[in-house]
Amino acid sequence: MANATQHDYSGARVLVTGGTSGIGAAIAAGYRAAGADVTITGTRASAADYDEDLSGYRYLQLDVENAANVDAVAATVSAEGLDILINNAGFALPSLGLDEYEPDVFARAINMHLTAAYRMAKGCSDALSASTLAGGGAIVGIASMSSYFGIGIVPGYGAAKTGIIGLTRVLAVEWGKRNIRVNAVAAGLTESRMTASTFANPAWAEPTLARTPAGRLGKPADIAGAVLFLTSASASWITGQTLPVDGGFTVAG
Repeated sequence: MANATQHDYSGARVLVTGGTSGIGAAIAAGYRAAGADVTITGTRASAADYDEDLSGYRYLQLDVENAANVDAVAATVSAEGLDILINNAGFALPSLGLDEYEPDVFARAINMHLTAAYRMAKGCSDALSASTLAGGGAIVGIASMSSYFGIGIVPGYGAAKTGIIGLTRVLAVEWGKRNIRVNAVAAGLTESRMTASTFANPAWAEPTLARTPAGRLGKPADIAGAVLFLTSASASWITGQTLPVDGGFTVAG
């Protein structure tokens, strides 16, 4: 939790969607270690259904493909006040063997990664606007390298993650008037269960490492550190921006 020691989030109320594993879990742990009151979401019925110890969090079940469920979670957390929203939930549908070139699967990817993120942000916006957190209420979305590069296997995911960058800019302009900052982190190829099969394939992993100036794959804690910075008072004059956290992948020739 070295990242968390740089920030004091005592008393801050944080929602991390998809906070049970991978990047989301690292983000949630960072906020908790920094003193925040953290709510996480996951797809299972209760926190007890996970092997991980989630006892330090409030847990809410969330299916980001279900609009009514997204609205209900937003209303539940907003009723008790909210300072920070991290829109992280989602996964790559090809990991389930689905073809995003099929129109219905493409639409599902857009709904999961873009529409649901907007819906959650909209549902939480009144509570975030009322935040007294230094720097104001804050939203961070999770973009991707597929926001910048055409990655053939994920046309829907890539389109949605590109959309996150545009959505971040628009909401920053409109909601800045309401005491809300909106930013995003474009996560590079990061070790997680979702990417395990990708990294196990030398045809993917070796060229990625060869192009990455930092010389290694990302870790969830690398993304978490950037997120905690963007919602902090230290970043109070930063809004509408997408920060690549990728070991230099996007700047390498």
